[in-house]
Amino acid sequence: MAKEYSGSPKHHHIESRRKRVTWILAVSGLCILSYMFGAWQSTTTPINQSEAYSKVGCPDQTFPSTNTQSKAQSSTPTRSLDFDSHHGVEINNTIEAVTKTIFPCDMSFSEYTPCQDPTRARKFDRTMLKYRERHCPAKEELLHCMIPAPPKYKTPFKWPQSRDYAWYDNIPHRELSIEKAVQNWIQVEGDRFRFPGGGTMFPRGADAYIDDINELIPLTTGKIRTAIDTGCGVASWGAYLLKRDIVAMSFAPRDTHEAQVQFALERGVPAMIGIMASQRLPYPARAFDMAHCSRCLIPWGKNDGLYLIELDRVLRPGGYWILSGPPIRWKKYWRGWERTQEDLKEEQDTIEEVARRLCWKKVIEKNDLAIWQKPLNHIQCIKNKKVYKTPHICKSDNPDAGWYRNMETCITPLPEVNDSEEVAGGAVENWPERALAVPPRISRGTIPGITAENFEEDNKLWKERITYYKKMIPLAQGRYRNIMDMNANLGGFAAALVKFPVWVMNVVPANSDRDTLGVIYERGLIGTYQDWCEAFSTYPRTYDLIHANGIFSIYQDRCDITQILLEMDRILRPEGTVIFRDTVEVLVKIQTISDGMKWKSQIMDHETGPFNPEKILVAVKTYWTGETNQQQEKQA
Repeated sequence: MAKEYSGSPKHHHIESRRKRVTWILAVSGLCILSYMFGAWQSTTTPINQSEAYSKVGCPDQTFPSTNTQSKAQSSTPTRSLDFDSHHGVEINNTIEAVTKTIFPCDMSFSEYTPCQDPTRARKFDRTMLKYRERHCPAKEELLHCMIPAPPKYKTPFKWPQSRDYAWYDNIPHRELSIEKAVQNWIQVEGDRFRFPGGGTMFPRGADAYIDDINELIPLTTGKIRTAIDTGCGVASWGAYLLKRDIVAMSFAPRDTHEAQVQFALERGVPAMIGIMASQRLPYPARAFDMAHCSRCLIPWGKNDGLYLIELDRVLRPGGYWILSGPPIRWKKYWRGWERTQEDLKEEQDTIEEVARRLCWKKVIEKNDLAIWQKPLNHIQCIKNKKVYKTPHICKSDNPDAGWYRNMETCITPLPEVNDSEEVAGGAVENWPERALAVPPRISRGTIPGITAENFEEDNKLWKERITYYKKMIPLAQGRYRNIMDMNANLGGFAAALVKFPVWVMNVVPANSDRDTLGVIYERGLIGTYQDWCEAFSTYPRTYDLIHANGIFSIYQDRCDITQILLEMDRILRPEGTVIFRDTVEVLVKIQTISDGMKWKSQIMDHETGPFNPEKILVAVKTYWTGETNQQQEKQA
């Protein structure tokens, strides 16, 4: 029998419907109130550092501190991060099913630098010091273990105290304190090193030495912002430039002076392992406002002036080169340098001649300092080539190519100009306006797909993101000093941090479709090229915070992401933090591996909310040392 249907509803049907609607509205209201109450609860201010870490998935007492200083308190409220409530069960089950423990390496690898390993280096050509360049292990030679910290490792001193002090147990090497005792590089005082700020050519200290330079060229007007220090020692020159708002990229080889670059980074000063040998420096053309060599032992006049030609490539138009030490003022020092007067005079004459052929102008030579200046453009230089045929100006060449590219004995051409007073490639603003001003490479349209509007949007984006990060980690509390951005793009992350007591190593992947490292330097920031399928040119435990924005989406099909994570673990200090930004699928893979590396982590919502497909993974490397691990193995 067919169901009866009436065109108008009966009374009890209407009443039933009203009750149902009322019930739905009541439940919805309760849900909304419950959500708002939960969000309100999550804005409670963390009372200490351990609680702040617990908000990124780290249980209390995970990070026993060996530092004599108390942990900085976080004063920033944390926004509700409810990613786990949406996806946690499914992801956690996946991780538990596949997580594999990665074990520590032997303590003999505590200072392992994979691509500058002295044992491997001995197999390579010693001509032009090629054996000291990057020589990375083959795939079958890669270590699949975590580099251990020294048994008594302590959290480094905070900046600015770290400029002058470092814990002996973190870098247990006395060689420099003995070998350079009379030059005031470094001294051992009880359980710590002290850095008096001295150097081979500045016995009165780096501060006084920099004041001497400032009398010859202006260092405090904001015109000079980026510098490069070749053969940097323990980077005291770069350390004392920082208070003048000048940031130096300091580098030195891994050589007989143990751990120079490691000391520099332990002090909180930018530095890399590097050498001028046969390959270009891993920086773009027109990067540095100033270059410096204080008895850096680089044979500037040899090999047809190859090293001065490379320095010319990375110097900005109008940039300065400062030289102290041999052969400058050889008439006074030749006996102490254990060289003949004739030899030293010949070396200086050669340097002067190469500088002339590069079209540099000698600004001044006074006391122990000699300073040259690169021209603003090549208008006059092209005319000079009628007299000085060599070195010629390079033809078809990518001036920014700085990754495994051999040096050339030709002058890197500068962009064309209309008159002799114009700065080739465009002038940059003085610091600090330079950090946020549109860089010339963008305003002139030389970076494909990037406009001034894109640049301004990127600045705004990273300002918002840093505000969000401050709710997750204690950015403003002095906990972090050495920061790395693994995929820096336009440098917006670093620019948004310029008012914090930090510095950022901006890395542009060498195989990127778009080379933006020149833009980063035009902003007054520093950085380098890097292929993340290889190890970075630094010692273990030299960074406090690593920012990885989309880097694993780039590399997951190129090489083993486990090796990239192990490299991050190598260069990250105990209790250091990593911020990953990527898709959920990629972050789950990362979390699966990092759980086996003793990292504590949590996937969080994007700053725009839970519906953005990109998520954020915040991970903290737990504190452990080689000694602790060995004791645990014995107990097991």
